[in-house]
Amino acid sequence: MSLHSAIVDYIRSGETSGQELGLEIEHFVVNDKGIQIGFDEVTKLIGEVAEDLSAEVIYMDGYPVGYVTTGYSVTLEPACQFEISIDPKSGIDEIKSIYKEFLLLWIPIFESRGYHIITKGNLPIVESGQIDPDDIPLSRKKRYKYMDAYFRKSGKYGKYMMRASSSVQISVDYSSEKDLVRKLIVLQKISPILMIALENKTYEDSVIEKESNKTHLLRIQEWSDLDPSRTGFYPHSFDEDFGYDKIADVISNTPLILLTDEGETSYVGDSTALDLINDGTIGSDLTESRKKHLIEHFISMGFFHFRIKKYIEIRVADSVPLGRALSYVALIKGLIYSDENLSILETELKDINSIEQIEDAVGAVIVSGLDAKIYGDRTAREWYNYLLELAGNSLDEKEREYLNNV
Repeated sequence: MSLHSAIVDYIRSGETSGQELGLEIEHFVVNDKGIQIGFDEVTKLIGEVAEDLSAEVIYMDGYPVGYVTTGYSVTLEPACQFEISIDPKSGIDEIKSIYKEFLLLWIPIFESRGYHIITKGNLPIVESGQIDPDDIPLSRKKRYKYMDAYFRKSGKYGKYMMRASSSVQISVDYSSEKDLVRKLIVLQKISPILMIALENKTYEDSVIEKESNKTHLLRIQEWSDLDPSRTGFYPHSFDEDFGYDKIADVISNTPLILLTDEGETSYVGDSTALDLINDGTIGSDLTESRKKHLIEHFISMGFFHFRIKKYIEIRVADSVPLGRALSYVALIKGLIYSDENLSILETELKDINSIEQIEDAVGAVIVSGLDAKIYGDRTAREWYNYLLELAGNSLDEKEREYLNNV
């Protein structure tokens, strides 16, 4: 297949005049000692619940690792972090209703077995240093075995990311190539503010490395130092000609680590999608469904702060409880689906024109938190309050109330 054109077509197919938001929240399921639920136990529960719901079961390497039902899906992350992905909705009340339905189903199931759900950026017993991430077993998916081995060589914090981190992700729509680029640039510029506003630590002074003054954004630190070939801000996104073609180039040339194709997962190391097509590992005669699956797999192996699919996936927030998550959704909706607010932020942040400037702001926030001065004389706290004000101006009265859960 022509990989580049297929990816461009895939991204372009996401164009829509709609303005919906998807929400994904990862949870730790732990016992009273803070230890996470085991893979065998949780996969058995997933299979039973899926059967009760008449839901479609998601299998990986023969194990039931999730299900798809009306309004949402559930999947397991590397160390059994329990994720809900809510189907895109235009109204925040709809998102809230679906998430509450999920909680009402699963909380009693877990509690009856001595577990409870928590939302944190990092597993508390790892953040406190009570245990090392290596003490936590990975799930039995081949995918995670291969990733774990690869990340031990590519960066410093792979074991933290896979075993002990958890996040909230929001997806937003784009109507055109120009609209995608515009929204992505604004989102990247305000991301240091979003990161610290949605920080969810357990211990105020906890750090990853001893004697460090980097007391904030532990999860972001873990992801940023994971592997420079697939993390951080979106490559080339500040180039004048950035658009679908360059996005396709990034996806085509990101080392894959593993290939999941036709139900089989194999290790491919540094090979890229382009490499696998050129050497014949992936043939040229593919069905449309297989081609779509492969492209989605290629995209999934890029762990940038913003992932571009048929929507823009915002990946900069720690996992937070429902109230804060809905406040975050309202904030993003009020900023990104308002042409006026996008224009205001473009003007306010017109002097920020490189990834390096944004990374400098992230670095300041990592040390000083909300008190960090970024993009001039404003603190991150002042910027956040300003964003809340802008968002509130574009939301209706009912949805504006969600901004109060900060």
